[in-house]
Amino acid sequence: MVEDSVLDRAYAALADPTRRHLLETLRRGDARITDLAAPLPMTFAGVSRHVGVLESAGLVRREVRGREHWLSLQPDGLGAARQWMDEQTEFWSARADALSERLRRKGRGE
Repeated sequence: MVEDSVLDRAYAALADPTRRHLLETLRRGDARITDLAAPLPMTFAGVSRHVGVLESAGLVRREVRGREHWLSLQPDGLGAARQWMDEQTEFWSARADALSERLRRKGRGE
């Protein structure tokens, strides 16, 4: 079972479209926070707060190089969320399969 606080942070981070946009941008490679903030219609401080949420969720890693802050995706950041989704999918798939079988048998009059 996955720890709730880990899931809460991951899904809370993913719930915001700006944070999803930042993650999608980082899929292209590491980037400076200033570069990530430039095209967004908000202040640098606002983007920085979003980055903080992504960091606390374990989705990005910050590296300070001189005066610049670089971000990169954390490869295992979504591991807990993925595990939880896999568990839920397995559970509900088994339930749907059982229902389908029951309806099939009922249709044949068994």
